[in-house]
Amino acid sequence: MKNKKIARKSFIFALLVCWIGVAFYGWKQTQADDSSNLQTIVIGYQAGDEFDISQARGELVEKMEAQGYKVVFKEFQNGSAEMQALASGSIDYARIGDTPGVSALAAGTDLTYVAVGGKKDQGSGILVHNDSGIDSAEDLAGKTIAYTQGTSSQYLVMKALAAAGLTTDDVNLVSLDQSAASVAYADGTVDAWANWDPATSQAEVTDNSKLVVSGSDIGDNNRSYIVAASDFAEENEEATALLIEYTNEDMEWANENTDELVDLLTDSLGVDQAVVEKMVSRRTYSMTAMTSESVSELQDIADLFYTEGLIENKVTVSDHVQYAED
Repeated sequence: MKNKKIARKSFIFALLVCWIGVAFYGWKQTQADDSSNLQTIVIGYQAGDEFDISQARGELVEKMEAQGYKVVFKEFQNGSAEMQALASGSIDYARIGDTPGVSALAAGTDLTYVAVGGKKDQGSGILVHNDSGIDSAEDLAGKTIAYTQGTSSQYLVMKALAAAGLTTDDVNLVSLDQSAASVAYADGTVDAWANWDPATSQAEVTDNSKLVVSGSDIGDNNRSYIVAASDFAEENEEATALLIEYTNEDMEWANENTDELVDLLTDSLGVDQAVVEKMVSRRTYSMTAMTSESVSELQDIADLFYTEGLIENKVTVSDHVQYAED
């Protein structure tokens, strides 16, 4: 009799374990089904930018998922490459500098500005080596300057030259992608390199370099912007609003937790901590809806590029903005 009771208890226990296993499997399947119902949004970003911070921190992904969105990040070398990806439909949002969107609009890309970030003027500029003998923007006359066409460095060079009383005819401009420009600058093939953080901080800290002119010297705020394909922006206003809200929460965290931010970006970028400390020390982070001031700054770029023949079509930036605020 005792053996029968033991056998019965063992059977009931085994049945219970089996039931729990089936229930757990069913729950997992439900979770998988829930996950498959999430709307995927693909975000283009660049190393060290606002979305890079959000990706590394992880809060944005979790918050967006709770609202029904699966966020996928794709890294790009510069904003020009992001604009190509946006035009092809391989990304939904792009975090860019102040120039790529203007150039893309002039080329016929159907995009909408949905958000603006903080200024990056102190970390953007024209790099020269400390022993180059170039101590001012005026000294760039006759020199070879590397930049990347279609990025914020293009506008920065033009504005810096104009502030120094020079024109593009007074220098030798060479458009190179980031990797090629880095090599050319390091080996002396070019005399100067127009770029932005973290590359500028990297050169200053590790490559005996200085910013002979920065955006703050010439009134080039060099802000961050978020753009989206226009159809996508129109159809996904809720996702955009959430993305701006959660990204700005990450930016507020970044401003309030500098030491943690430095550690996070040091790991993310794989550079010396001193490089990240320099980069972080010279900017304030934010991400908000577009403003009339930011639209005006973009229009100045569009007007200059059209006047100088860098773009063939006039661009009215205000026609491509979602929810500009004063």
